[in-house]
Amino acid sequence: MTDTLASSAPAGHAFLRGITDSRPADGVVDLPWLRGAAQRVQDDPGTFLSWLEEILRNEESVRDAAKRSYWHPNGFAKMVLHASADFRIRLHVWPEAAEPSRGESNPHSHRWEFASTVIAGEGMHMVEYGETAAGGDLHTRYWYGVDPADPAALRRDGQARLKKLRAPHVRYGQVYSCDTEVVHTVRPIDASLTATLVLQGPHRSAKTVVYCLPDQTDDQPNGELTEEDFRVLVGSVVAAFDKRVSS
Repeated sequence: MTDTLASSAPAGHAFLRGITDSRPADGVVDLPWLRGAAQRVQDDPGTFLSWLEEILRNEESVRDAAKRSYWHPNGFAKMVLHASADFRIRLHVWPEAAEPSRGESNPHSHRWEFASTVIAGEGMHMVEYGETAAGGDLHTRYWYGVDPADPAALRRDGQARLKKLRAPHVRYGQVYSCDTEVVHTVRPIDASLTATLVLQGPHRSAKTVVYCLPDQTDDQPNGELTEEDFRVLVGSVVAAFDKRVSS
């Protein structure tokens, strides 16, 4: 999904100003800066909460954010709260369910660096992978962003075996960062409401890789996320985060 460069979030809020004003003097948004920006959420939770509340009170912000947000095929929401030329702020929400979500279950990389922090739920379970000549599990390899005629299409590129390199757990309040070389899967630790705030940098690569098991299809369309969905999801995160920081 393509994001516009106009921000949905109220630009004058102290939380967003603090992040924007802290950008490096050379204008290069890098991974250390993204980690620092994500850490601001935990260092000043009150200001962050008031920013989310201000977004919910602003009908234009809700409408614009909902237009460029969507439901992932595996049942969680990806919402863009702020978008500018050099960084974006996303909110990923896994609603409470009867059993833990599959999350982003296909190993994949990203065209941009990011840092994220868990703001609701127990945390996230990551598994990072690398290709191997022997052992591991066989996957079909796809590239995203390699077809000039259809940049959003996944193009098949043979098969590869993947081995697990490490499996970090990111608990509530912790920050996880990722560069463009990392291939990983992401899922909530448990079935409770789980949310992460993601600080995304600019594109560093024109393409990214996605791996699917041989019996899986690459045709997994996103679902529409309505304005009401946005209000309910962000509102639930506000309530959960407020309860956690107030206890």
